[in-house]
Amino acid sequence: MKFKDYYAALELERDADGDAIKKAYRRLARRTHPDVAKEPGAEERFKEISEAYQTLSDPEKRQAYDDLGRHRSGEEFSPPPDWESRFWREGNRQAGQPAGQEVDLADLFEQMGFGGSGGAGGFSGGGFGPQAGGFQVRGQDLEVTAELTLEQAAKGSEVAFTLSVPSRRADGGMAREPRSGTIRVPRGVADGERLRVPGRGGPGHGGGPAGDLFLEIRLKPHPRFRPVGHDLYLELPIAPWEAALGAEIDLPTLTGTARVTVRPGMRNGQKLRLAGKGLPRRKEGAGDLYGVIQIVMPEQIGDRERELYRELAEASAFNPRPSFEGAAIHG
Repeated sequence: MKFKDYYAALELERDADGDAIKKAYRRLARRTHPDVAKEPGAEERFKEISEAYQTLSDPEKRQAYDDLGRHRSGEEFSPPPDWESRFWREGNRQAGQPAGQEVDLADLFEQMGFGGSGGAGGFSGGGFGPQAGGFQVRGQDLEVTAELTLEQAAKGSEVAFTLSVPSRRADGGMAREPRSGTIRVPRGVADGERLRVPGRGGPGHGGGPAGDLFLEIRLKPHPRFRPVGHDLYLELPIAPWEAALGAEIDLPTLTGTARVTVRPGMRNGQKLRLAGKGLPRRKEGAGDLYGVIQIVMPEQIGDRERELYRELAEASAFNPRPSFEGAAIHG
């Protein structure tokens, strides 16, 4: 049989841990997924990545694969003499391929009967045997982006989606067909969160289970609020006299307004925190709302205001540039 370098397929070193394998698969699968990638060969690359992940993400299969040794991709090889006795289960030996028939490396690992539920777009274990009629193929995992307003994220909302789902034609070839539907997004989701909907992905084949649907949350820009996780940030403009003397201000929130106190002497960039007035969390509680102080000068001032500013300049001993004093002049 021909060797397949699963580590190279996932762009990993052979000592990569389980987290690195999972991250590499997600990164590469998103890049090569047939619904996203447009370049030629993307679908075959996606299948290669899924096959590699299916083996390397299962500790038993990975150990068996590592024990095959190191070979070049595409190189003809045979497993070590004792490999079969250590990893091949008796039931699968009897139900395996006839002697002399070409065996694919991925098929070999599936016939070994190891446990595991199958990776994204991969094969489900134990799918080849006298009663299976062929391999059970788990349906492909699908991804869709859901764009929500902050208000929808706070309350929960139904999201409509349309995507392209792989299906098998009567002649055995693959085709893609559109699928539309709606999903209920729970309250309290955050920007960038990834939700898993079991069984709503591509259909399985040969009795295999359906894949999963992954929903990536994207929050639309809001005219007032900037979300950071479940916290919300809001620019809070105040006048110079409000900064100097203090003030009571009505601050907008997602659900109305709240009265806040600006202490005398507050500066640009300082924050006022309203606990629990951010985005709700899924189970309980909520993030916070932060009002970020922005001191705003009037664009135009009248004669009386100009006179008062002159009086203030004469009466005040405040120096906004103390670090400039005594600076040496060169040149």
